[in-house]
Amino acid sequence: MPGIEIHIGCDIGGTFTDIVAQMGDGALHVRKVASTPDDPGEAVVAGLADLLKDVGASLSDVREVVHGTTVGSNTILQKKGAKTGLITTQGFRDILEIGRIRTPTMFDLTWEKPEPLVPRRHRLEVNERMGADGSVVRPLADADVIAAGQYLIDEGIEAVAICYINSCFNAAHERRTADILAEKFPQLLVTASCDVLPEMKEYERTSTTVVNAYLLAAMRRYLANLTRSLGEAGMTAPLLVVASSGGMMRVETASEIPVFAVGSGPAGGVMGAARLGQANGRPDAIAFDMGGTTAKASIIEDGAPMLTSEYEFRDGISTPSRFIKGGGYMLKVPAIDIAEVGAGGGSIAWIDDGGLLQVGPVSAGADPGPACYGRGNEQPTVTDANMVLGYLNPAGLAGGSLKIDMSLAEKAIMTHIGDPLGLDLVGAASGIRKIANVAMARAIRSVTVERGRDARDMGLMAFGGGGPVHAVEVAGLLGIREVIVPAMSGVFCSVGMLASDVEHNFVRSLLGPLAKTDPASFAAAVTSLRADGEARLRTDGFPDERITLFFSADLRYLGQSSELTIPFDPDAVLNDGFDGLAAAFTASYHDTFGYTNDEPAELVNIRLAARGIRENRLTFEGVEKHVVALDIPDGERSVWFPSVGAYATIPTRARTVVSSGAVTGPAILEAYDTTVVLPPGAVATSDGCGSLVISVPDSEMEQ
Repeated sequence: MPGIEIHIGCDIGGTFTDIVAQMGDGALHVRKVASTPDDPGEAVVAGLADLLKDVGASLSDVREVVHGTTVGSNTILQKKGAKTGLITTQGFRDILEIGRIRTPTMFDLTWEKPEPLVPRRHRLEVNERMGADGSVVRPLADADVIAAGQYLIDEGIEAVAICYINSCFNAAHERRTADILAEKFPQLLVTASCDVLPEMKEYERTSTTVVNAYLLAAMRRYLANLTRSLGEAGMTAPLLVVASSGGMMRVETASEIPVFAVGSGPAGGVMGAARLGQANGRPDAIAFDMGGTTAKASIIEDGAPMLTSEYEFRDGISTPSRFIKGGGYMLKVPAIDIAEVGAGGGSIAWIDDGGLLQVGPVSAGADPGPACYGRGNEQPTVTDANMVLGYLNPAGLAGGSLKIDMSLAEKAIMTHIGDPLGLDLVGAASGIRKIANVAMARAIRSVTVERGRDARDMGLMAFGGGGPVHAVEVAGLLGIREVIVPAMSGVFCSVGMLASDVEHNFVRSLLGPLAKTDPASFAAAVTSLRADGEARLRTDGFPDERITLFFSADLRYLGQSSELTIPFDPDAVLNDGFDGLAAAFTASYHDTFGYTNDEPAELVNIRLAARGIRENRLTFEGVEKHVVALDIPDGERSVWFPSVGAYATIPTRARTVVSSGAVTGPAILEAYDTTVVLPPGAVATSDGCGSLVISVPDSEMEQ
């Protein structure tokens, strides 16, 4: 197929790896393959080769691969990162334990503090000190650095984080330390905080730098192997990695600062939701992504995702809320504000010591997967419950490529849930589904109610393989009246990646009262940031006309320790002064906390998000006609609905039927990549951008 140009979006999840191919003529082809946890890149290469073969193309026709990965997050969760050491200023050895001196919940006596990624014996102090004004208080002792490096080598350390007090104002000592280690101990992987997070706040900077060092070996190994495998298969196109902020970065960047890609995969789906909201006139929505391992929620406001400059990565429900701290590993990096809970299709149902039914956070993952996959797992999962209740096709998933054994699902549910609790098969399966729904509603509340937003004022944009299966019931729990199911919803994170841009983030510390800020210093910081951003994007191959710069400032009231990030136009500030920026901060503070303060505003940092606009970025206007969908025959099957309280034989139809007219539930709408459940009374219509718009019936609100 000469002259063809193909752009690939690829998301590796805990259960499936999703691939979307955008052809030169706009046609979109999708493929779902089982993830390969031992070597995540194996599924990418095999699935991509299979998809391209079906469309008559080869890897040499691919122009770029946009890639979301869970390697970073899984490395932290599974504690499989590099053996890491820390070199810090004398007196700051215990900063990782001290943290913010908080616990996530005040009265939880069972809470255990996460073990630092660097044990205390591998955290070493050296004789040096910078002042808060950047002056040298105590020169760096090179001998201390050499001694620390030798000790860490003798201890088998693979990666070293360097974090000195006040290096955000003068990084000379960190630079010198990195040079010494590179010269004397070249086998060490070295990360200096000035290259990762040149900001004040010692704990946040230390934690972020340590996580980056911890991830270096795993991420470099993974990206190198994936790049090599694709190259050996015939691909010469660049590989881009999705950052936690929803932008993209080159492989070389991701290999140096992997901490910026810990939330890689989920960010793609939220970016896609934001682009879709801009196209279909729903700029305010809740992005709801349910995959095989977790469910995630995030807010879209005014057509853009809600961003945060820090979050904690931890087990259980993970939220970037500024009100819940101390329960995980602090990452002070730009990220989409996403709440995550362990309630996916593969989440295992179990009975706790008190005899209560629980779901997750442990997942059967891709291997062995739910019991109905027949790969050796005997524990019941959410997918098994949905299969028993009739929501999923018993003939197979992913277009029939994944065969199902219903008897194994029934046996797992009755053996581990039904019989011990004295429930019949339907009671046990529906109980599993209800608990999963409540857990997912909790994640949505954490990004709406806990942020001062009313979920009832927004639509629920549901995607992921399981999102449309549960969306209407979850919406009912929250009082949400409208559910939007995007085209290609089962692979929507990959779709969203194709709708994203390349992005690099930069920061300069400029601490002081906003009203007394020196305009010359402010202008110099803006000029320096602009130069860095433009230079990085030009290196990436972007001409000036496709470079866009977005400036923001971290502001707080004098005496506070937390900031709000406020966008600003640098030309307007430099021409008109700081009053407009102060007013914007006051308005944002009131919207966030419900009151304002009489204290003066204080400037902490200036930030830049430098974005390179991709020429072939996916847009959602008219996307429906470009989706190459498999033929799904009409049929019927027996499905159990809570509002009916019994099984009923209902029609199953291809989801594309909605483009010809409204469909009223009860009905099941099927596609290759997902299943949409319409309970009795729900009505699905088309939004003109390939999405289904479902009205939530009153019967769901009453449950």
